[in-house]
Amino acid sequence: MITKDMNILEAVQQYPVLADVFRKHGLGCVGCMIAAGETLGEGISAHGLDADAIIAEANELVAAQK
Repeated sequence: MITKDMNILEAVQQYPVLADVFRKHGLGCVGCMIAAGETLGEGISAHGLDADAIIAEANELVAAQK
């Protein structure tokens, strides 16, 4: 399960579908140097987006892949 407290790079490594969700919402977090030290919640919110909604979307995709 993906949470807002997860490190961006670690989360993408564990859940590659997260990169697709980021691209869909115009987030370049995967290639950003700050991603190594930032949480998903911090990164998404910094772009003015709803972190809870994006995390929920990502978790739905992860669940659908199982």
